[in-house]
Amino acid sequence: MTTINEPLAAAMGTLSTGPAAGNAKIAIAGPGHVGVTLAYACLIRGTGKTIALYGRNAEKVRAEVADLQHGLQFVPMATVVGSDDVEVCRDTDVLVLTAGVPPTPGQRRLDLAAGSVAICRDLLPRLLEVAPGAVLVIVTNPVDVVTYAALKFGGLPHHRVLGSGTVLDSSRLRSLIARRCGVAVQNVHAYIAGEHGDSEIPLWTSATVGGVPLLRWEDAERAPITAAEGDGLRRQVVQAGHEVLRGKGYTNYAIALATAGVIEAVLYDEHQVLPVSSLLTGYAGISDVCLSVPSVVGRAGVLRVLPVPLSEDERDGLQHSARAVRAVLDKLGL
Repeated sequence: MTTINEPLAAAMGTLSTGPAAGNAKIAIAGPGHVGVTLAYACLIRGTGKTIALYGRNAEKVRAEVADLQHGLQFVPMATVVGSDDVEVCRDTDVLVLTAGVPPTPGQRRLDLAAGSVAICRDLLPRLLEVAPGAVLVIVTNPVDVVTYAALKFGGLPHHRVLGSGTVLDSSRLRSLIARRCGVAVQNVHAYIAGEHGDSEIPLWTSATVGGVPLLRWEDAERAPITAAEGDGLRRQVVQAGHEVLRGKGYTNYAIALATAGVIEAVLYDEHQVLPVSSLLTGYAGISDVCLSVPSVVGRAGVLRVLPVPLSEDERDGLQHSARAVRAVLDKLGL
C-alpha cells in the first residue's frame, strides 16, 4: 500500500486545513489572458479570500485589478490586490505562475521552452522569497519543462511543485467519450497522461464509463470504441488547444477553470485525483522528469501518484513522452 512519506506527513501537519482555507490567499504571477481569467474564475467560484496579481506592467496590473474589483458585489466576499512589486505575493498559500512566452498558431508547446524557462529562472526566486510556504502551481507552457525548472530554481520540496499538466486535456477526453457513449461527462473517468503536448496519451486501460471499463463497454445502442476511433479521439484532444489558438489567438477560459480546480484541491485538502505534472521517480520506469499521471492532490500539494494499470503500449507511450520532455531539458542544461 502506498503511504505518505514522513517528510511529507510532517509538511502536511504544518499547513492549515478545513475552515481556515476559506481565508486563503492566491497569488498569480503573470496578468495575461490566462492569469486574469484565472483570477476571475477564482472569484466567481469563491476560491480563496484574497486574489493577488503580480506583473511588471504596473498600469496593466492596476487596470486588471480595478476591473475585477468593480464586480466584487456580485461574487462571494473577496479582496483583489495587485502590484508590479513581488511584495504583493507575500505569505500567499498558493502561488500560480502563468508568466511565459505566448504561443503562436502552429507552434509546439515545447518550442516555448527557452523563453519560459528564462522567465522562471529570473522570477521564481524573488517570488518564493516573499512566499516561502506556498504550494507552487505552474501553468506556463511548456508546463512539464517549466515545472521541472521550477523545482531546480525554487528549491521547494518536490511535492509542493505541480503543473496544471493534462488536467484540461483529460477534461477534453472525457467530454468526447461522454458524447460518444451518450452519458453525462461526470460519469466518465479517463485520463490523458504524459506530456501536456503532442506526445500525450490516453490511459484507455483504466478508463471507465459509469463504472464499466471502457475497453469492455457493451451497449445495444452504442458500439464499442475501436482502436482507430480511440486514435481519432486522441488526435482531437491534442489538436483542441491549437484550434482555439488559431481561432482567437490565445486560450484562457478552460485552462483557467481547470487550474481553479487544482487550486481548490490544494486549499480545501480535497485529495482529488488529478493528472497534474510532478516529478516522477521510478514510475513506469521513468525518473527525473515531470509528467502528468493520476495523482492525489491535497493541502501539501502532490500527496502521491497512483499506480494505475498500464498496457504495454501505454507504458511505452509514457516513456516516449518522458524522452521528448527530457530531450528539451537536456538542451536547456537542466
